[in-house]
Amino acid sequence: MSVRRLGAVVAATALVALSAATPASAHGAPTKPISRTAACAGEGTETGSAACKAAKKANGQPFGKFDNLRVAGVNGRDRQVIPDGELCSGGLDSYRGLDLARDDWPATEAEAGDTLSVRYATTIPHEGTFKIYLTKQGYDPDEPLRWDDLATKAILVDKDPPLTGGAYRMTAKLPKDRTGRHVLYVIWQNSSTPDTYYSCSDLDLKAPPAPKKKAVVVPKASKVVATPKPSPTASDEPTPAAETSTAPVVLTLGEESPGENDRFYLAGALLVLAAATGAFAITRMRRRPRTQDLPRDDGIR
Repeated sequence: MSVRRLGAVVAATALVALSAATPASAHGAPTKPISRTAACAGEGTETGSAACKAAKKANGQPFGKFDNLRVAGVNGRDRQVIPDGELCSGGLDSYRGLDLARDDWPATEAEAGDTLSVRYATTIPHEGTFKIYLTKQGYDPDEPLRWDDLATKAILVDKDPPLTGGAYRMTAKLPKDRTGRHVLYVIWQNSSTPDTYYSCSDLDLKAPPAPKKKAVVVPKASKVVATPKPSPTASDEPTPAAETSTAPVVLTLGEESPGENDRFYLAGALLVLAAATGAFAITRMRRRPRTQDLPRDDGIR
């Protein structure tokens, strides 16, 4: 075998060995919101919490490293391969303590309807797709997590998100109808390796604040400047009402007074005429001379 051919064989063998070793070096887990693996597993940051201590005891053996919870050969068949009640451990014995049903796991506070920032730490970058699910409203943290507890639709599907500062960074919109304790379930299916990573991040969701009522702005009234009244002048003096005449009104037959009925005036005129005639007759009688008494003729002469 020539030296050139021998070198090619050695190089090919090295590439095969490197490819075989690659799956074992593709690691990662969410550190924000903090996952149970990042909190409690090997090199975790919250190993002293009550939940992590209980998980370690229930595990029966030391946890694997926090970034190594992975299952090979799933190929998108997550619900078929990972059993109910073992979603947080991925069905792996070295992480089974993470499946404990309790409500005091280290949790991240968030607000329903808000945008959640996700930071998925990775020790060795790889291509792949992230699928992020959230438990349904009514989820009971005191019961083992099942597939049916997760909403059917992922709140985020992100292929090859940007990698900065040793972590993949994404944002997901939280539903507005979730409150209380919930689990953010993250699946990272590698496309450059046959591995799929699983993790549970506990959330404490607060209800969104009630919408504020819009204040009704009432426009300010314009300031009215009073116009001074002019001083009264002689021409402005009020005209006194005409004095009512007490002189008798003489109505003449045939004259017409505006606004009165003709019959009224005719009756009045007749009354006046009758009164005048009566007065005249009385006056004549008073002026007539009296007749002297004649001597009585009693036959005596």
